[in-house]
Amino acid sequence: MDTMSLEWTELAVTGSAPPPRCGHSATMIEKRLLIFGGRGGTGPIMGDLWALKGITEEDNETPGWTQLKLPGQSPSARCGHSVTSGGPYLLLFGGHGTGGWLSRYDVYYNECVILDRVSVQWKRLPTSNEPPPPRAYHSMTCIGPRFLLFGGFDGKNTFGDLWWLVPEDDPIAKRDLVPSVGSDSNHSTVTGDAQQSALKESESQSDESPMLELAKRLGIPLYVEPSASFVDEINDKELMELSSRLIGESLPTTDQLACIQALRDHWRSSPSSSIQLQELGPLLRDYQRLIIRRFVESPSPAFLEREDRRLFHLKN
Repeated sequence: MDTMSLEWTELAVTGSAPPPRCGHSATMIEKRLLIFGGRGGTGPIMGDLWALKGITEEDNETPGWTQLKLPGQSPSARCGHSVTSGGPYLLLFGGHGTGGWLSRYDVYYNECVILDRVSVQWKRLPTSNEPPPPRAYHSMTCIGPRFLLFGGFDGKNTFGDLWWLVPEDDPIAKRDLVPSVGSDSNHSTVTGDAQQSALKESESQSDESPMLELAKRLGIPLYVEPSASFVDEINDKELMELSSRLIGESLPTTDQLACIQALRDHWRSSPSSSIQLQELGPLLRDYQRLIIRRFVESPSPAFLEREDRRLFHLKN
């Protein structure tokens, strides 16, 4: 689907393709589309992982599928699960499978499985409390370092509940929590004032970190692999032209970094309304360059590397 012309075009794919299926997950990771699991028309539920390359013309690659067989504790065959991208990880949750040998029966999952894009392997994600009830056909959304789960179906019941999956040091984990009525004591419920406090905390964090909010809105990655590359300031022609224009003269190479820093200071102190349209490209590239350099030189703990994670049940 071309989002500009709103026209569908069938992609001419070479080589073997995955078997027909429904109820699978399809997740776009950079220039690759990953699909996992699903259910065939008359066949069994599947647990295979495939990658599709050459989706866009800019890829300069012939479109083709590749089946991936990764090390680690891979998820069992399932459909109706979710796969959500969160930085350098993919989080797989829930799903519908089958069990038994002579007679088959339905199985619904509530485990969290991580696909680590750096080490390229499957990993189990332990949590410090009881997970949500098993389910499939739910939604899972990544919001910063948090994952938000909603709804689902377990073969008998349709859910309308909300759950946060957060690190132990997340502000949500520090709130005064009210135990869920009629649930296990390990479950926690964010209600009333606690829910309002969590929202205020989120808003205050947004106010304190406008650049972080800008990064999210622009889709600039907050988690960067060590192999990430970027154009150096000296080789960014538009940035150099703007910095020279600000100083009013062409500086020798030894003074160019100081000139660039002066431009950054100018942007930092200027109101947003005064920034010209032609400055946005160099400004955003430079911001992304600084973010990438920060995480490459001083990487922060990733979501998976934190020792404990906790699930919180939100009730109205």
